[in-house]
Amino acid sequence: MLSKNQLGFLYMFLSICAFSIMDLIVKWSTDYPLGQVLFFRGFFGMAFYFFVIPRERLHDFYLTKRAGLHFLRCFSGLIALVAIFIALRSLPLATVTSISFAAPIFTTILSIFLLHENVGVFRWLAVLIGFVGILVITEPGISSLNIYYIFPIIFCLGLSYVAIAIRQLSTTEPVWLISFYFSLSITLLSFFTIPQGWVMPDIRDFILLSMVGIFGGVANLWLSQSYKYSEVSLVTPLKYLTLLFAIVFGYFIWDEIPTIKTLFGAALVIISTMIIFRREIYKKNIITSKTFND
Repeated sequence: MLSKNQLGFLYMFLSICAFSIMDLIVKWSTDYPLGQVLFFRGFFGMAFYFFVIPRERLHDFYLTKRAGLHFLRCFSGLIALVAIFIALRSLPLATVTSISFAAPIFTTILSIFLLHENVGVFRWLAVLIGFVGILVITEPGISSLNIYYIFPIIFCLGLSYVAIAIRQLSTTEPVWLISFYFSLSITLLSFFTIPQGWVMPDIRDFILLSMVGIFGGVANLWLSQSYKYSEVSLVTPLKYLTLLFAIVFGYFIWDEIPTIKTLFGAALVIISTMIIFRREIYKKNIITSKTFND
């Protein structure tokens, strides 16, 4: 029988594997319009959640009193998703993954304005280190006017607000409802791209494209389960395995070899996010200690 921390590790590892496979298929799918890939991500991700909705909620699972916040979460999530899909199709896998690690940096900045949180010296230092890491990674792209390097940064900005919105929604809304509305919004957005022309996939490609939605759906669920069973500080470092997977997949499938600059920049971004996570844990422990003493 696994302990709670072991279950948390297992769910986080499964989530990382699922997200990595989803990214891999998205990068492969360049023969299909982006909007069509979005449809498979949304529709099959949405269908998956019908299997996890409690039976007693099947007749009214869609009800919510926070429609406005759901809309903002979906809107920012769509921006992030479209941006990362474009980046995955246009840049080396390891480069996209490295820059995407910077999302907590932008979350820290947004939390000042949206949640009125106080950010101390250590977290500001982490933000600075993270931005240096992003500059190191993207410098070749910016110098050669490769516009695609901006899309992973847009992804980080969108995802940073998603993190804040989910933090607010999760106080009253079940995880499956938050994810369901997001998958629904992806599906609806994809319909507007039909006039641009969709390609009829063969059976093999249909199955692979369907996996984008299925793996995306289960990855989000496993990620939530990981945080439910284990402390964030214990399982978060496992996220950086995605860079290892990206390097391996990129090398063996697309002959992509990450540059020294990419790896060095990725190291700076990882150090930055680890500082932020450690300060969050320290801050939480201080608050808990004060509450207990009071």
